[in-house]
Amino acid sequence: MNGYQKLTGFADEIAQDLQTQLDGLQKLNMHYVEMRGVDGKNLIHHDNEKLREIKKRLDDADIAISALGSPLGKIGITDPFEKHFEEFQRAVEIAQIMGSNYIRMFSFYVPQDGGQTREIKEQVWDRLGKFAEYAKKEKVCLLHENEKGIYGEKAKECREIMDAFGGEYFKAIFDFANFVQAKQDTMEAYELLKKDIAYIHVKDALWENGKVVPAGYGDGQLTEILRRLFADGFSGFLSLEPHLFEFEGFAGLEKKNVSMPHVEEGKKLSGFEAFELARNSLLQCLELI
Repeated sequence: MNGYQKLTGFADEIAQDLQTQLDGLQKLNMHYVEMRGVDGKNLIHHDNEKLREIKKRLDDADIAISALGSPLGKIGITDPFEKHFEEFQRAVEIAQIMGSNYIRMFSFYVPQDGGQTREIKEQVWDRLGKFAEYAKKEKVCLLHENEKGIYGEKAKECREIMDAFGGEYFKAIFDFANFVQAKQDTMEAYELLKKDIAYIHVKDALWENGKVVPAGYGDGQLTEILRRLFADGFSGFLSLEPHLFEFEGFAGLEKKNVSMPHVEEGKKLSGFEAFELARNSLLQCLELI
């Protein structure tokens, strides 16, 4: 599978300023970005004048937005919703301005000590329903990301969400590391969610402590799941979200047939070095497919 063209990523992990993001992506010959932070703010918090500037500079660099990396749904289920929904509406408008059909979102932080009660689920459903209805009306697709601590942190709850809201304008992101950190077996998650997966976040993690590691070096079963995804006809984006800051402790992560890129043990990586490492590790995984 080497040569897969739909590689994207969170370039704010290279740097916050737009020009450094663009330079890094071009150096890696990448033509898409999942835009989250840019010039000190999340994309959805910029005004239209700034958006037009960002769009022109992206176009000039031959880079398109694969998705808005929004923080929508990343608030507590009991936090006020009205202003958050206004931010959601603004994000939909921005997606249309920027020429992206996808908006990344979440299913709200819920209490971790009381379980997924009926009352909590009803509150989540009410809010997600408002998101889904508006997105369908505006013909923008929401991408639900599994994330530790939110309602849909594990596969069973993600499946419930997809059964209730999934369709042309509501699909699933599959994030390997997030499932591992939530103590969810990733193969089980894949089998439950495979028909709704439209987008992949590429990061891996260790089961024992949740530490994020390069793709293929953790317990996310990343290569095998990608192999199955492609066999099932997946043709969506693979989005790099490195979360790699220090290389300390990675020396023991050698995998059969996959060599760890050479980085000095204990070195603090620059944003570009971490992003390049994440890209190269993914390419190694794709070579095995």
